Amino acid sequence: MKGEEWYQESEVAQRYEEKRFSRGGRLIDRREKEAVLDAIGPVEGDDVLEIACGTGRFTVMLAERGANVLGLDISGPMLQQGRSKAQRAGVADTLEFMRGDAARLPFPDNHFDSVIAVRFFHLADTPATFLQEMARVSKDRVFFDTFNGSSTRTLYNWLLPMGSRLYSRSDVHDLLSEVDLDLAGAEHDFVLPYGFYRKIPDGIATRIRSLDTSLVSTSVGERLASVSYWTASV
Repeated sequence: MKGEEWYQESEVAQRYEEKRFSRGGRLIDRREKEAVLDAIGPVEGDDVLEIACGTGRFTVMLAERGANVLGLDISGPMLQQGRSKAQRAGVADTLEFMRGDAARLPFPDNHFDSVIAVRFFHLADTPATFLQEMARVSKDRVFFDTFNGSSTRTLYNWLLPMGSRLYSRSDVHDLLSEVDLDLAGAEHDFVLPYGFYRKIPDGIATRIRSLDTSLVSTSVGERLASVSYWTASV
């Protein structure tokens, strides 16, 4: 997986959310959480696995809504940030963080109601392997997002430290078919790439975001969307 060693750095873990979800990045955080909740619905009492959970943004959110959540990641420092976040949110006793390899999940088949992965597939070197494992341990839903090759993200992708794996929609459909998942829903969003929003204050980003949302609701804007959210049924 791209960036595996980079994500092991304690300094990276400590600064991860400060760098990505401050300023205009806050609206990205809100939108991603909305996408997860829209995809998997009410989660109270559900067993949910998040792979590549990082600092636990979604893990903690789902625990706050009554889910039984397990967050798995390869980075010890990231998981420690997640545990601290869970303690601050008062849900440390209702979720679990585990260090592990998402390509070899240590769970039996059909173990979770839903399995999610956010901000992961752009780093995956063998996406079918990871998606197959997600499908294997889920008995209902699988949710993930991708960055898109026919989008503005391509303009600065080469500047990123690790780059990103970009997907066409046909790539995703082929991937779902390869692992025997059925597409249950898809949303395409953010004509302007994430990196743009992180550079500007939240107030300005919110005003620009309203224009972005209007554009992405058109057929042309949807084709230019930089991120897609995919929901599949097992």
